[in-house]
Amino acid sequence: MAWDWTWRPYVGVWVVVLLMMAGYAKLARDAGGWREVGWRAVAFVTGLGVIWVALDWPIGALAAGYLASVHMVQFLLVGLIAPVLLLLGVPERAFASLQRWSTLHSVLSRVTQPLVAIVGFNAILVFTHWPTVVDALMGSQAGSFTIDMLWLFGGTLFWWPLVAPVPTRPGFTYPLKLAYLIANTILSTAPFLYLTFSQLPVYATYELAPPVGWMTKQQDQQLAGILMKIGGGLILWTAITVLFFRWYRAEGEP
Repeated sequence: MAWDWTWRPYVGVWVVVLLMMAGYAKLARDAGGWREVGWRAVAFVTGLGVIWVALDWPIGALAAGYLASVHMVQFLLVGLIAPVLLLLGVPERAFASLQRWSTLHSVLSRVTQPLVAIVGFNAILVFTHWPTVVDALMGSQAGSFTIDMLWLFGGTLFWWPLVAPVPTRPGFTYPLKLAYLIANTILSTAPFLYLTFSQLPVYATYELAPPVGWMTKQQDQQLAGILMKIGGGLILWTAITVLFFRWYRAEGEP
């Protein structure tokens, strides 16, 4: 079976990106227009661009059934980078309007509690990298898209307590935010060890796929584990550094 370079449109990806863009256009209009939104619009559009690049061809095709390492790149883009950009892009007025919806605000207060958020994110991380789940879902575009959307949801849940101003959490101070991020770098170690040091390929989807490039299936899986640890670590430690200097400046203010 030869590797197929045939281009196929990813309609689901386009629909999601276009719907999110249309929703953001309304938020921007309600906030006073694109000029008022300013840099937030750039962040949001960049986040949408990250999703599109990660899920469309060729990354989407390679990740869906050829290379576990590219699948891991997808996770980093969709689960860790895109969500923080999307949240940073939401206008403050849109966040403030959430407080007028008491039921929604109450639900958000519970599901975005830092402990709930970090446990939820890591549960999704483990679930979507579990061999049985991957092999069951990656066989179809609908299943692959389900994993992608779980990553996006989990990443949004993870970054919400750090980025979103609603609900307010006065007790979630800078030291606790730093501890939250550092804890996640530790929690991600288990999947990394499993993928990197397993003696055999754990995903039938990628083990049985047509060969791509020079890597063996085992090397591809090991690279996936390394990308999870190093790539995810770089993203999280970048956030830790930014928060640390924000804390430093806040402490220095009179």
